Amino acid sequence: MMKILILGAHGQIAQLVRTRLLAETNATLTLYLRQATRLNAVDAQRETVVEGDVNDYATLKAAMAGQDLVLADLGGTFEPMAKNIVQAMEETGVQRLLYITGLGLYHELPAKFDAWLERSIGHAVMEDTRRAARIIEDSPLDYTIIRAGYMTNKDEIDYELTEKGETFKGTTISRQSIADLIVKIAKNPALHSRSSLGIAKAGTDGDTPVYA
Repeated sequence: MMKILILGAHGQIAQLVRTRLLAETNATLTLYLRQATRLNAVDAQRETVVEGDVNDYATLKAAMAGQDLVLADLGGTFEPMAKNIVQAMEETGVQRLLYITGLGLYHELPAKFDAWLERSIGHAVMEDTRRAARIIEDSPLDYTIIRAGYMTNKDEIDYELTEKGETFKGTTISRQSIADLIVKIAKNPALHSRSSLGIAKAGTDGDTPVYA
């Protein structure tokens, strides 16, 4: 029985993944978040709730022990969180990491969209995101970085993937689509091993986000 740790368990994607994993697998879940009261209808048989911050290393490491796969759906300053995740995984012998982040880590977007993104998000935030990704990519972990387009709450699963080194296709993506990719990997952890995937809906290319 697979044991999965979800960091940022109240995140919208994390909640979609949680629901599907409970319905489609026999995995047990550890739900890690800062305010446990934000969760509803916890399955006492299959879910454990840990109230903690990823920046609290002792709590993070204790939650990490014995897990088979870690999903990170986080917001905030990413570099220190990535350092803690990698260190805790290495020290507890956990290998498989799924890490959700945004597009533009490698300036892999078409030129006009890339320039718009950098202006829109801001150089300091983008560089923090890039440093976090480098920490993960430079680690010995079995990671999948998921570089998501601008997210929507559309009730659809419709996406295409691009590999690191390829030009990112599209601009927007539904959260359900991101959750679908994560659930597929959770069911078959050998998928997309040590890779950095761009994910967006086909046909949404543009110089700014296109909500098709």
